[in-house]
Amino acid sequence: MIPLLSVVVPVYNVEPYITECLKSLAAQTLDDIEVVLVDDGSSDGSRRIAEDFAAMDGRFVLVGQRNMGPGPARNLGIRQARGMYLAFADSDDVVPPEAYRLLVGALAETGSDLACGAVGRLVDGVLEDSILHEKAFRRPQLCTHITDKQVLIRDRTVWNKVYRRDFWERCGLAFSAGIYEDVPVAMQAHVLATSVDMIGDVVYHWRKRDVGEASITQRRAELSNLYERLAAIRAVRAFLDERAPELLDGFDALVLEKDIVFLFQALEECEGSGPLLELAHVWLAELSPKSLATAPSLRRLELHLLRHGMVSELCEVREFRRTREDGTRVVPRGWRNTNWYGDYPFFRKRRRLRIPDEVFDARDELKLIARVEECDWTGAEYRLSGEVAIHRVDRKVDKVNLWLSDGRRRVPLEVRRTGRYGMAAAIDPERLEGGGPSWRLQVRAEARGLVLKAWARDGEANSAWRFTVPGWSRSGMDMPQ
Repeated sequence: MIPLLSVVVPVYNVEPYITECLKSLAAQTLDDIEVVLVDDGSSDGSRRIAEDFAAMDGRFVLVGQRNMGPGPARNLGIRQARGMYLAFADSDDVVPPEAYRLLVGALAETGSDLACGAVGRLVDGVLEDSILHEKAFRRPQLCTHITDKQVLIRDRTVWNKVYRRDFWERCGLAFSAGIYEDVPVAMQAHVLATSVDMIGDVVYHWRKRDVGEASITQRRAELSNLYERLAAIRAVRAFLDERAPELLDGFDALVLEKDIVFLFQALEECEGSGPLLELAHVWLAELSPKSLATAPSLRRLELHLLRHGMVSELCEVREFRRTREDGTRVVPRGWRNTNWYGDYPFFRKRRRLRIPDEVFDARDELKLIARVEECDWTGAEYRLSGEVAIHRVDRKVDKVNLWLSDGRRRVPLEVRRTGRYGMAAAIDPERLEGGGPSWRLQVRAEARGLVLKAWARDGEANSAWRFTVPGWSRSGMDMPQ
């Protein structure tokens, strides 16, 4: 009988972890599955464990090949697979029990070509957020596409997904022999799909190994590994340039946010070898000038130092980032034409080191933080209090304006400042009559030529703050007694 879902699992020297992985697959609440295990020439006890599972559970099938890498192993598994749907799991990871039921269920409901879900990072037995995926699944949506939901650029792994088998074959998807074989395939699938289902549930536990051989991702600062990563980046960029050029800037920005960190780490470890610096220049040449120019200011400083071979200075900035990331400040300079700069290492030495001012320019990174801490009824009016500040700017905001808005009307409030960051205002309910019932608080702040706006957030719930007048009706309002 043909299974509903085939899960392909490449296996190579994962003896400490494979049992937990296979148990998680056997425990799936979607039981109409087959698990195709592909032994990629393991030299430890991994194959024996896989054989035992195949002997105990008829849904598990074991095939083997000489060591060729995870890409060819997955391709062999796909050829063996019989299911209507296709999924992948790495043999050192864990799949939550409901994962495939949720993903297959979404595809059965919508008819989309692939479904994807959130990822947890398994570190020393504790499940954390995956920093690679954390922004991708905050707002799940069915029947979408990467060109509409460009945050899916961050979703470049193959194992947090289920694919329709006919879609996979129709598009001719296949893995290369490189060690980052999944990144080009994940991006190709997203672009070539007619529609994609995103679910917010965590459907995969991605392990950081603590014993045995280091994983590919844990050896990512090795020179050969960096060359392989560059090859994957080139493959994705070439595909996007042809099929979805509107995604190139977003992909380049992700490379500058995530991938280039491993190049920095390698330079720190070897104090800047010639081959590494040559590779660094090749990396930078691959990326668009726009992505390089619009990177955050601290990253632009790192890139400038890298481009000019200033490795010791780069190492100092990297140490600053590790120890001061939450404490970095943005400072104003100039009186008639004020600009705002990151107060990073070498900022005060930039003239001597010939670092252009625009490298430190942080104006576009500033954001307004406004929180409502309390809102109380006095018998005649509501009195709210809270805080307003500019993120990373250690100075009082010069001027603050407040408005209540229901989407149609804006009602200005008189603001009273309290302390360095405090604000207070009174709300007369009669001024809101005929509107609402729900109002949001908009904040406008000025500081040395800088103007920022934001909606106030609830200081306790850390969500959007809304003011709802009790007893509201279209004919009038009843005040609290």
